[in-house]
Amino acid sequence: MRIGRFSGALPLVLMTVLILAVGAYAAIRQDAFLTSFNLNNLLLLTMPLALVSLGQTCALLVGGFDVSVAAVMTFCVVVASFTMAYDTSGWALVPGALVLIAIGLGTGLFNALLIRVLKLPSIIATLGTLSILEGAALLLRDHPEGPISSDAVDGLTKSVSFVPIAFVVVVALAVAGDVWLYRTRTGLATRAVGLDETSSRRVGMATGRIVVLAFVLCSVMASLAGLYLAAQVQIGSPILDIGFSLESIACAVLGGASLAGGRGSFVGALLAALFLSLIDNVLPLFHQPTEYSQMTIGVLILLALVLYSAPELLNRFRTSRAGVGRLEVDDGEARAG
Repeated sequence: MRIGRFSGALPLVLMTVLILAVGAYAAIRQDAFLTSFNLNNLLLLTMPLALVSLGQTCALLVGGFDVSVAAVMTFCVVVASFTMAYDTSGWALVPGALVLIAIGLGTGLFNALLIRVLKLPSIIATLGTLSILEGAALLLRDHPEGPISSDAVDGLTKSVSFVPIAFVVVVALAVAGDVWLYRTRTGLATRAVGLDETSSRRVGMATGRIVVLAFVLCSVMASLAGLYLAAQVQIGSPILDIGFSLESIACAVLGGASLAGGRGSFVGALLAALFLSLIDNVLPLFHQPTEYSQMTIGVLILLALVLYSAPELLNRFRTSRAGVGRLEVDDGEARAG
């Protein structure tokens, strides 16, 4: 029990310590870091990655991957340049935003169809979806054009002091997600499906519906991330960086998700997204190349996999030693007899 609790809290503790350590170092060495302008930029930069990482956590919980999330985000940015164009304002922006959510909903259902009905591996199914959406984005816009409504940008980035209102909502969403995941029956069922889908089905759980909902939520969160990405780039660009797919998986894993399914934390994924965004924010202040950010992600993933697996490996080692001890005792008794 103690090992289980320790392994569950370790990702949250590690991410918190890393955020505080890097933040403290940057604050001491660079006066610009603690300015309201920079802190606001940091939290706004975190928004797209945080949202898509929360969605990716849903997919990982049921033992799947969704590598199409980056393409969903790019496609939503391009579509937003039509539905939330520069001359659109006020309540006229709402239908345009709903179109983006509908894109996420449709993509999630399409991925779920490929995975549950056609029985394709999730990584293969979503890789195909990624290619389709990338092509569709280029078909709509073959180069960056179509400014996003300034009213939409102002509304999405509205802040109180240096804290974006939307970031507070995402924090509340992550906390509510963890409460649901570990304190409700449906949360327990979701984790059970990720741990052992066959056994879950035998005890009467609606495994198919749970997997479908997980991938739908993943794509819908990616569409919301695309909405905030549109507020950042402010133009319908079809050639945005597709690194969000891998980075969202990295955030979910750093936040405590298991690649095998059945374990994860929405708060952990949010903290990991904030940490990776913090790295991207700090490096330019120290005039360091952004390539260091990608190297940091790779090193941290490997470190996290080792650290997070340590309690389980220690438990297995103790069990195996106890088993060897019992065999030696039995062998000694047999010889004495």
